[in-house]
Amino acid sequence: MKDRIVFLDWLRVFACFLVVLVHASENFYGAGGESDMAGPMAMLQNEADRLWVSVYDGFSRMAVPLFFIVSAYLLVPMSPKMTSGQFYKRRFTHILPPFFIFMVLYSTVPVLWGQIDSATSLRDLSRILLNFPTTAGHLWFMYPLISIYLFIPIVSPWLEKASAKEERFFILLFLISTCMPYMNRLWGEVWGECFWNGYHLLWYFSGYLGYLVLAHYIRMHLTWSRTTRLWAGAAMLIFGAAATIYSFYVQAIPGQLLVTPVLEIGWAFCTINCVVLTAGAFLLFTCITQKEAPAIITRTSQLSYGIYLMHIFWLGFWVSVFKIDYPLPTVAAIPAIAVTTFICCYLTARVISFLPGSKWIIGASAYGKPRPNLSAATR
Repeated sequence: MKDRIVFLDWLRVFACFLVVLVHASENFYGAGGESDMAGPMAMLQNEADRLWVSVYDGFSRMAVPLFFIVSAYLLVPMSPKMTSGQFYKRRFTHILPPFFIFMVLYSTVPVLWGQIDSATSLRDLSRILLNFPTTAGHLWFMYPLISIYLFIPIVSPWLEKASAKEERFFILLFLISTCMPYMNRLWGEVWGECFWNGYHLLWYFSGYLGYLVLAHYIRMHLTWSRTTRLWAGAAMLIFGAAATIYSFYVQAIPGQLLVTPVLEIGWAFCTINCVVLTAGAFLLFTCITQKEAPAIITRTSQLSYGIYLMHIFWLGFWVSVFKIDYPLPTVAAIPAIAVTTFICCYLTARVISFLPGSKWIIGASAYGKPRPNLSAATR
Protein backbone atom coordinates (compact mmCIF):
# COMPACT_ATOMS: atom_id res chain seq x y z
CA MET A 1 0.00 0.00 0.00
CA LYS A 2 1.58 3.24 -1.18
CA ASP A 3 0.01 5.44 1.48
CA ARG A 4 1.39 3.58 4.48
CA ILE A 5 4.52 4.41 6.44
CA VAL A 6 6.42 1.18 6.00
CA PHE A 7 8.75 1.35 9.00
CA LEU A 8 5.76 1.97 11.29
CA ASP A 9 4.09 -1.20 10.03
CA TRP A 10 7.22 -3.17 10.89
CA LEU A 11 7.43 -1.39 14.23
CA ARG A 12 3.83 -2.10 15.16
CA VAL A 13 4.25 -5.82 14.47
CA PHE A 14 7.49 -5.89 16.46
CA ALA A 15 5.99 -4.05 19.45
CA CYS A 16 2.85 -6.18 19.41
CA PHE A 17 4.92 -9.36 19.52
CA LEU A 18 7.00 -7.97 22.37
CA VAL A 19 3.82 -7.39 24.40
CA VAL A 20 3.02 -11.10 24.02
CA LEU A 21 6.62 -12.00 24.91
CA VAL A 22 6.39 -9.94 28.12
CA HIS A 23 3.29 -11.80 29.22
CA ALA A 24 4.74 -15.17 28.26
CA SER A 25 7.73 -14.37 30.49
CA GLU A 26 5.53 -13.33 33.40
CA ASN A 27 4.37 -16.92 33.78
CA PHE A 28 7.88 -17.80 34.93
CA TYR A 29 8.08 -15.50 37.93
CA GLY A 30 4.53 -15.46 39.27
CA ALA A 31 4.48 -16.47 42.92
CA GLY A 32 1.07 -18.11 43.00
CA GLY A 33 1.52 -21.34 41.05
CA GLU A 34 2.88 -23.10 38.01
CA SER A 35 1.27 -20.86 35.39
CA ASP A 36 0.33 -17.71 37.25
CA MET A 37 1.09 -14.30 35.79
CA ALA A 38 3.21 -11.98 37.89
CA GLY A 39 1.25 -10.37 40.73
CA PRO A 40 2.14 -8.23 43.75
CA MET A 41 4.71 -10.84 44.76
CA ALA A 42 7.14 -12.68 42.54
CA MET A 43 9.43 -15.69 42.79
CA LEU A 44 11.99 -17.16 40.40
CA GLN A 45 12.16 -20.94 40.63
CA ASN A 46 15.73 -21.48 39.41
CA GLU A 47 18.71 -19.85 37.72
CA ALA A 48 17.41 -20.63 34.23
CA ASP A 49 14.17 -18.78 34.94
CA ARG A 50 16.17 -15.91 36.43
CA LEU A 51 18.35 -15.55 33.34
CA TRP A 52 15.78 -15.98 30.59
CA VAL A 53 13.00 -14.00 32.20
CA SER A 54 15.53 -11.18 32.64
CA VAL A 55 16.57 -11.37 28.99
CA TYR A 56 13.24 -11.89 27.24
CA ASP A 57 11.09 -9.73 29.47
CA GLY A 58 13.71 -7.04 30.03
CA PHE A 59 14.40 -6.58 26.32
CA SER A 60 10.67 -6.48 25.58
CA ARG A 61 9.95 -3.61 27.98
CA MET A 62 10.20 -1.17 25.06
CA ALA A 63 6.88 -2.49 23.68
CA VAL A 64 4.47 -0.14 25.46
CA PRO A 65 6.54 3.03 24.95
CA LEU A 66 6.91 2.13 21.26
CA PHE A 67 3.15 2.13 20.88
CA PHE A 68 2.96 5.59 22.46
CA ILE A 69 5.68 6.84 20.15
CA VAL A 70 3.93 5.40 17.09
CA SER A 71 0.65 7.07 18.04
CA ALA A 72 2.31 10.40 18.75
CA TYR A 73 4.45 10.23 15.61
CA LEU A 74 1.29 9.92 13.54
CA LEU A 75 -1.15 12.14 15.38
CA VAL A 76 0.88 15.03 16.83
CA PRO A 77 0.41 17.84 16.22
CA MET A 78 -3.25 17.57 15.42
CA SER A 79 -4.28 19.06 12.07
CA PRO A 80 -5.10 22.78 12.53
CA LYS A 81 -8.29 22.24 10.53
CA MET A 82 -9.53 19.57 12.94
CA THR A 83 -11.49 20.48 16.05
CA SER A 84 -11.01 18.69 19.35
CA GLY A 85 -14.44 17.14 18.96
CA GLN A 86 -13.56 15.77 15.53
CA PHE A 87 -10.29 14.37 16.81
CA TYR A 88 -11.92 12.69 19.80
CA LYS A 89 -14.68 11.22 17.65
CA ARG A 90 -12.22 9.77 15.16
CA ARG A 91 -9.88 8.28 17.76
CA PHE A 92 -12.44 7.01 20.24
CA THR A 93 -14.75 5.40 17.69
CA HIS A 94 -11.69 3.45 16.62
CA ILE A 95 -10.55 2.17 20.02
CA LEU A 96 -13.50 2.25 22.44
CA PRO A 97 -16.00 -0.22 20.91
CA PRO A 98 -13.44 -3.08 20.69
CA PHE A 99 -12.14 -2.17 24.14
CA PHE A 100 -15.63 -2.39 25.64
CA ILE A 101 -16.43 -5.66 23.85
CA PHE A 102 -13.28 -7.31 25.18
CA MET A 103 -13.93 -5.94 28.67
CA VAL A 104 -17.21 -7.85 28.58
CA LEU A 105 -15.57 -10.96 27.14
CA TYR A 106 -12.84 -11.03 29.79
CA SER A 107 -15.52 -10.54 32.45
CA THR A 108 -17.59 -13.51 31.29
CA VAL A 109 -15.84 -16.07 29.07
CA PRO A 110 -13.26 -17.26 31.69
CA VAL A 111 -16.18 -18.60 33.73
CA LEU A 112 -16.49 -21.37 31.12
CA TRP A 113 -13.16 -22.97 32.09
CA GLY A 114 -13.26 -22.07 35.77
CA GLN A 115 -10.67 -19.30 35.78
CA ILE A 116 -13.14 -17.06 37.61
CA ASP A 117 -16.42 -17.80 39.37
CA SER A 118 -19.79 -16.20 38.71
CA ALA A 119 -19.42 -13.77 41.62
CA THR A 120 -16.14 -12.44 40.18
CA SER A 121 -17.73 -12.22 36.75
CA LEU A 122 -20.63 -10.13 38.05
CA ARG A 123 -18.28 -7.90 40.01
CA ASP A 124 -16.10 -7.34 36.95
CA LEU A 125 -19.16 -6.52 34.83
CA SER A 126 -20.39 -4.05 37.42
CA ARG A 127 -17.01 -2.29 37.41
CA ILE A 128 -16.49 -2.01 33.65
CA LEU A 129 -16.77 1.77 33.78
CA LEU A 130 -14.26 1.88 36.65
CA ASN A 131 -11.43 -0.48 35.71
CA PHE A 132 -10.31 -3.52 33.71
CA PRO A 133 -11.54 -7.04 34.58
CA THR A 134 -9.72 -9.46 36.88
CA THR A 135 -8.39 -11.59 34.01
CA ALA A 136 -7.42 -8.69 31.73
CA GLY A 137 -4.61 -6.84 33.45
CA HIS A 138 -3.08 -6.05 30.07
CA LEU A 139 -5.94 -3.63 29.42
CA TRP A 140 -4.33 -1.16 31.85
CA PHE A 141 -2.59 0.23 28.75
CA MET A 142 -5.86 1.55 27.36
CA TYR A 143 -6.27 4.11 30.14
CA PRO A 144 -3.00 6.03 29.60
CA LEU A 145 -3.56 5.72 25.83
CA ILE A 146 -6.98 7.34 26.19
CA SER A 147 -5.40 9.99 28.41
CA ILE A 148 -2.78 10.78 25.76
CA TYR A 149 -5.52 11.08 23.13
CA LEU A 150 -7.41 13.46 25.40
CA PHE A 151 -4.28 15.57 25.78
CA ILE A 152 -3.25 15.75 22.11
CA PRO A 153 -5.60 18.66 21.21
CA ILE A 154 -4.26 20.54 24.24
CA VAL A 155 -0.54 20.06 23.54
CA SER A 156 -0.76 20.35 19.74
CA PRO A 157 -0.89 24.18 19.60
CA TRP A 158 2.31 24.39 21.66
CA LEU A 159 4.08 21.81 19.48
CA GLU A 160 3.05 23.72 16.36
CA LYS A 161 4.91 26.79 17.65
CA ALA A 162 7.68 25.28 19.78
CA SER A 163 11.24 25.45 18.51
CA ALA A 164 13.58 22.46 18.53
CA LYS A 165 15.39 24.02 21.50
CA GLU A 166 12.16 24.36 23.49
CA GLU A 167 11.26 20.74 22.79
CA ARG A 168 14.73 19.61 23.83
CA PHE A 169 14.26 21.45 27.12
CA PHE A 170 11.00 19.58 27.73
CA ILE A 171 12.64 16.27 26.82
CA LEU A 172 15.56 17.01 29.18
CA LEU A 173 13.17 17.54 32.10
CA PHE A 174 11.30 14.37 31.09
CA LEU A 175 14.57 12.41 31.12
CA ILE A 176 15.45 13.75 34.57
CA SER A 177 11.99 12.67 35.79
CA THR A 178 12.69 9.14 34.54
CA CYS A 179 15.61 8.94 36.98
CA MET A 180 13.35 9.56 39.97
CA PRO A 181 12.49 5.89 40.67
CA TYR A 182 16.18 5.31 41.29
CA MET A 183 16.52 8.53 43.26
CA ASN A 184 13.63 7.41 45.46
CA ARG A 185 15.35 4.08 46.01
CA LEU A 186 18.58 5.82 47.05
CA TRP A 187 17.35 8.92 48.88
CA GLY A 188 13.63 8.44 49.55
CA GLU A 189 11.21 11.26 48.81
CA VAL A 190 12.67 14.10 46.75
CA TRP A 191 11.61 17.41 45.22
CA GLY A 192 8.46 17.93 47.24
CA GLU A 193 7.34 14.32 47.53
CA CYS A 194 5.93 13.36 50.91
CA PHE A 195 3.15 11.21 52.26
CA TRP A 196 0.56 13.94 51.61
CA ASN A 197 1.92 15.09 48.25
CA GLY A 198 2.86 12.92 45.30
CA TYR A 199 3.10 15.81 42.83
CA HIS A 200 6.82 16.40 42.72
CA LEU A 201 8.81 19.15 40.99
CA LEU A 202 8.80 17.44 37.57
CA TRP A 203 5.34 15.89 37.76
CA TYR A 204 4.05 17.82 34.74
CA PHE A 205 7.04 16.79 32.63
CA SER A 206 6.84 13.10 33.54
CA GLY A 207 4.91 10.12 32.30
CA TYR A 208 3.96 9.11 28.78
CA LEU A 209 3.62 12.73 27.67
CA GLY A 210 7.41 12.69 27.42
CA TYR A 211 7.26 10.00 24.76
CA LEU A 212 4.74 12.11 22.85
CA VAL A 213 7.09 15.10 22.73
CA LEU A 214 10.04 12.84 21.94
CA ALA A 215 8.19 11.35 18.96
CA HIS A 216 7.32 14.80 17.67
CA TYR A 217 10.91 15.96 18.05
CA ILE A 218 12.26 12.98 16.11
CA ARG A 219 9.78 13.50 13.28
CA MET A 220 10.05 17.26 13.00
CA HIS A 221 13.55 18.22 14.16
CA LEU A 222 15.93 15.26 14.04
CA THR A 223 17.93 15.56 10.82
CA TRP A 224 20.49 12.81 11.37
CA SER A 225 21.52 10.79 8.35
CA ARG A 226 20.44 7.20 8.05
CA THR A 227 23.95 6.03 9.00
CA THR A 228 23.97 8.18 12.14
CA ARG A 229 20.56 6.95 13.17
CA LEU A 230 21.64 3.37 12.57
CA TRP A 231 24.75 3.58 14.76
CA ALA A 232 23.17 5.78 17.44
CA GLY A 233 20.06 3.62 17.54
CA ALA A 234 22.08 0.41 17.87
CA ALA A 235 24.23 1.86 20.67
CA MET A 236 21.19 3.15 22.56
CA LEU A 237 19.34 -0.13 22.16
CA ILE A 238 22.29 -2.21 23.38
CA PHE A 239 22.97 0.05 26.37
CA GLY A 240 19.28 0.38 27.28
CA ALA A 241 18.64 -3.35 26.94
CA ALA A 242 21.69 -4.26 29.03
CA ALA A 243 20.67 -1.89 31.83
CA THR A 244 17.04 -3.02 31.76
CA ILE A 245 17.93 -6.71 31.78
CA TYR A 246 20.55 -6.31 34.51
CA SER A 247 18.23 -4.30 36.77
CA PHE A 248 15.98 -7.35 37.10
CA TYR A 249 18.64 -10.06 37.07
CA VAL A 250 20.66 -8.59 39.92
CA GLN A 251 17.63 -8.63 42.23
CA ALA A 252 15.89 -11.83 41.10
CA ILE A 253 17.35 -14.31 43.58
CA PRO A 254 15.77 -17.75 42.93
CA GLY A 255 13.69 -19.17 45.74
CA GLN A 256 13.10 -15.81 47.44
CA LEU A 257 9.66 -14.19 47.62
CA LEU A 258 10.09 -10.70 46.19
CA VAL A 259 7.91 -7.61 45.94
CA THR A 260 7.17 -7.28 42.23
CA PRO A 261 7.29 -3.45 41.94
CA VAL A 262 10.67 -3.45 43.69
CA LEU A 263 11.97 -6.27 41.50
CA GLU A 264 10.71 -4.51 38.37
CA ILE A 265 12.01 -1.03 39.21
CA GLY A 266 14.08 -0.93 36.01
CA TRP A 267 11.18 -2.28 33.96
CA ALA A 268 8.87 0.67 34.60
CA PHE A 269 8.16 2.23 31.23
CA CYS A 270 9.17 5.74 32.29
CA THR A 271 12.66 4.95 33.58
CA ILE A 272 15.75 6.36 31.91
CA ASN A 273 17.00 2.97 30.72
CA CYS A 274 13.65 2.13 29.16
CA VAL A 275 13.53 5.49 27.38
CA VAL A 276 17.02 4.89 25.95
CA LEU A 277 16.05 1.36 24.88
CA THR A 278 12.84 2.57 23.23
CA ALA A 279 14.41 5.54 21.46
CA GLY A 280 17.22 3.35 20.14
CA ALA A 281 14.80 0.80 18.72
CA PHE A 282 12.69 3.52 17.13
CA LEU A 283 15.71 5.11 15.46
CA LEU A 284 16.72 1.73 14.06
CA PHE A 285 13.28 1.18 12.56
CA THR A 286 13.38 4.60 10.87
CA CYS A 287 16.30 3.22 8.86
CA ILE A 288 13.98 0.86 6.97
CA THR A 289 13.88 2.12 3.39
CA GLN A 290 11.40 -0.29 1.78
CA LYS A 291 8.76 1.40 -0.34
CA GLU A 292 6.28 -1.30 0.57
CA ALA A 293 6.22 -3.85 3.37
CA PRO A 294 5.43 -7.52 2.72
CA ALA A 295 1.67 -8.11 2.70
CA ILE A 296 1.84 -10.22 5.87
CA ILE A 297 3.49 -7.33 7.77
CA THR A 298 0.95 -4.77 6.57
CA ARG A 299 -1.94 -7.08 7.41
CA THR A 300 -0.54 -7.94 10.85
CA SER A 301 -0.02 -4.25 11.56
CA GLN A 302 -3.66 -3.59 10.67
CA LEU A 303 -4.75 -6.39 13.00
CA SER A 304 -2.35 -5.49 15.84
CA TYR A 305 -5.02 -3.86 18.02
CA GLY A 306 -7.17 -6.97 17.87
CA ILE A 307 -4.14 -9.18 18.54
CA TYR A 308 -3.31 -7.12 21.61
CA LEU A 309 -6.88 -7.22 22.93
CA MET A 310 -7.32 -10.99 22.62
CA HIS A 311 -3.86 -12.39 23.32
CA ILE A 312 -4.43 -13.24 26.98
CA PHE A 313 -7.17 -15.68 25.94
CA TRP A 314 -4.67 -17.69 23.88
CA LEU A 315 -1.69 -17.19 26.17
CA GLY A 316 -2.97 -19.34 29.02
CA PHE A 317 -3.55 -22.29 26.70
CA TRP A 318 -0.02 -22.25 25.31
CA VAL A 319 1.47 -21.77 28.78
CA SER A 320 -0.26 -24.98 29.84
CA VAL A 321 1.17 -26.75 26.78
CA PHE A 322 4.80 -25.62 26.91
CA LYS A 323 5.23 -25.19 30.65
CA ILE A 324 3.01 -27.87 32.18
CA ASP A 325 1.85 -30.59 29.75
CA TYR A 326 4.94 -30.76 27.55
CA PRO A 327 7.49 -28.65 29.42
CA LEU A 328 10.36 -27.10 27.53
CA PRO A 329 13.47 -25.51 29.02
CA THR A 330 12.79 -21.89 29.90
CA VAL A 331 15.03 -20.61 27.11
CA ALA A 332 12.72 -22.31 24.59
CA ALA A 333 9.41 -22.25 26.47
CA ILE A 334 9.03 -18.46 26.65
CA PRO A 335 9.52 -17.80 22.91
CA ALA A 336 7.46 -20.90 22.02
CA ILE A 337 4.55 -19.60 24.09
CA ALA A 338 4.90 -16.12 22.58
CA VAL A 339 5.15 -17.28 18.95
CA THR A 340 2.26 -19.73 19.10
CA THR A 341 0.08 -17.21 20.95
CA PHE A 342 0.89 -14.52 18.39
CA ILE A 343 0.12 -16.80 15.44
CA CYS A 344 -3.19 -17.95 16.95
CA CYS A 345 -4.19 -14.35 17.67
CA TYR A 346 -3.31 -13.31 14.13
CA LEU A 347 -5.38 -16.12 12.64
CA THR A 348 -8.31 -15.39 14.95
CA ALA A 349 -8.20 -11.67 14.17
CA ARG A 350 -7.86 -12.44 10.47
CA VAL A 351 -11.01 -14.58 10.53
CA ILE A 352 -12.91 -11.93 12.47
CA SER A 353 -11.79 -9.30 9.93
CA PHE A 354 -13.96 -10.96 7.27
CA LEU A 355 -17.10 -10.44 9.36
CA PRO A 356 -19.35 -7.43 8.62
CA GLY A 357 -18.58 -4.66 11.08
CA SER A 358 -15.36 -6.33 12.23
CA LYS A 359 -13.80 -2.92 12.92
CA TRP A 360 -16.09 -2.59 15.94
CA ILE A 361 -14.60 -5.82 17.33
CA ILE A 362 -10.90 -5.66 16.52
CA GLY A 363 -10.38 -2.10 15.31
CA ALA A 364 -8.78 -1.02 12.07
CA SER A 365 -5.54 0.49 10.85
CA ALA A 366 -5.13 4.00 12.23
CA TYR A 367 -2.94 5.76 9.73
CA GLY A 368 -2.27 6.43 6.10
CA LYS A 369 -0.23 9.00 4.20
CA PRO A 370 2.95 10.35 5.79
CA ARG A 371 3.14 14.05 6.51
CA PRO A 372 5.45 16.38 4.59
CA ASN A 373 8.01 16.69 7.41
CA LEU A 374 8.44 12.91 7.59
CA SER A 375 11.35 13.01 5.14
CA ALA A 376 13.73 14.38 7.78
CA ALA A 377 13.45 11.16 9.75
CA THR A 378 13.32 8.66 6.90
CA ARG A 379 15.98 9.64 4.39
